[in-house]
Amino acid sequence: MKVSHRFLLLVIVAVLAADQVTKYLAVSRLTDALDGREGLARVTGFVTERNLDNRPPPEDGPFRVLRPYRFIEDYWHFRYVENPGAAWGIFGDMPDGARRLFFLVVSLVAMGFIFVMYRRMPAEQRLARVSLALVAGGALGNFVDRLLRGYVIDFIDWHWRNQPGMRWPTFNVADVAISVGVSLMLLDSLRTTKRPNP
Repeated sequence: MKVSHRFLLLVIVAVLAADQVTKYLAVSRLTDALDGREGLARVTGFVTERNLDNRPPPEDGPFRVLRPYRFIEDYWHFRYVENPGAAWGIFGDMPDGARRLFFLVVSLVAMGFIFVMYRRMPAEQRLARVSLALVAGGALGNFVDRLLRGYVIDFIDWHWRNQPGMRWPTFNVADVAISVGVSLMLLDSLRTTKRPNP
C-alpha cells in the first residue's frame, strides 16, 4: 500500500473510531438503553440497538431518552437524537425502506467518488487530500449508523439561549469531520485560484 493510501486509511479509521466511540458514549450516557448491561454486552447492545419504531420492544420496554447534559448552559448541550434523514432532517419523511436504500446508495457512490478523486490527486495537494480523507471518514461514520440502525445518532446540540430559530441542527463527530473537510476543500480551491500562473 502506498504511503498516500495509508494516510487516507489512517484518517478514515481515526474519524470512524472517534465518531463511533462518541456515539456509544451518547447512547450510554443520554439514554437508558445500555443500563443493566456490563462489559462486552454494552458494546453489542450499542451495535444492535434499533430505532424504537422499527424493532419489537425488549421485555422491559423500549429505552428512554434521558435529560440532556448541559455542557455550557444556554449554548451547548449533549442531547440524544435519532436522525433518519440527512442534515436538518432532509428526507426524514420518506418511507423507511426507500429512505434506507437511498442513503446507502448515495453513501456508497460518494465514497467511491472520494476514493477516485483521492487517487487522481497529485501528492503535492496535501490540504485537498486531508479534506477528502476527513469527508470520507465522516461519510463512513454515518454510513455505519444507517447500515446498522437505519438512522444516524446525533448528540451535539448548539443553540443560543433556547431562542426560537436560534438552534443549530443536532449533529455528531462524523458531521464535524465532513464540515471541516469541505471547508478545507474550499480553502484549498481559493488558494489554488489565487496562485499566479507561471
